[in-house]
Amino acid sequence: MRPTRAALLVVATALTPALLFTAPAFAAGPQAPATTVSATSDTPVDEMSEAELRTAITDILADENSGVAVVREANEALNGTVEDMRAFLKTGYRLAQAEDDRVAVAHILFVATANGDKRVIREANQVLDDGSPEALRAWLETGYVQAQAEDDRVAVAHILYLARANGDKRVAQEANDVIGGTSEELRAFRQTGYRLAQAEDDAVYIFRLLADPKTSDALRTAAEAALDDGSPEALRHFRTVGQYEVGD
Repeated sequence: MRPTRAALLVVATALTPALLFTAPAFAAGPQAPATTVSATSDTPVDEMSEAELRTAITDILADENSGVAVVREANEALNGTVEDMRAFLKTGYRLAQAEDDRVAVAHILFVATANGDKRVIREANQVLDDGSPEALRAWLETGYVQAQAEDDRVAVAHILYLARANGDKRVAQEANDVIGGTSEELRAFRQTGYRLAQAEDDAVYIFRLLADPKTSDALRTAAEAALDDGSPEALRHFRTVGQYEVGD
């Protein structure tokens, strides 16, 4: 039975890391299940000996990209009969991979929803509605990369617009450099580069505030505390929130 969208959401939420911009890598991940031959033999599955069947399944387990469902079903097959192993290679592997792919797509959808990535949201919903192993695998291997790149480009364009309006020179420079770049460059900037560039601009802003003789003692103390902390989060919080909470 296909997992419900609600059940997938529970799994996806559990998998979500602290940083919402993190999502499954662009790499294709596990290869599509080989239902007729093993990775180490040209022998059709129906003609494999018990030793060959075990080797083929062991190879699948050794693949670091094998997901939870694939590992579970592969272990069950190894602990079963020869026919259980044969059935896993012929059909069970494909279905287990589809289960793992469905969870991966649900995780992508959860993260994309938090980040407002419209094309990824639309396509992830479409492929979950389709639900076929082939549609899930194809989107994870190629469709997701393209959809995420489009959403990243839109996000970087918005970042660039705000940086220019706010006079954030480092962010503006890096966003402008990457906006016409590859999907990997866009993702890297949005995941890590933007945070670091914004921290540099925020620090410059705070130094200028400290250099202003009109800055109050209370505001100066709060600004110095943010600089002493030095983390991108502390600098950003002071600039966007903290300085407005300081009394006279």
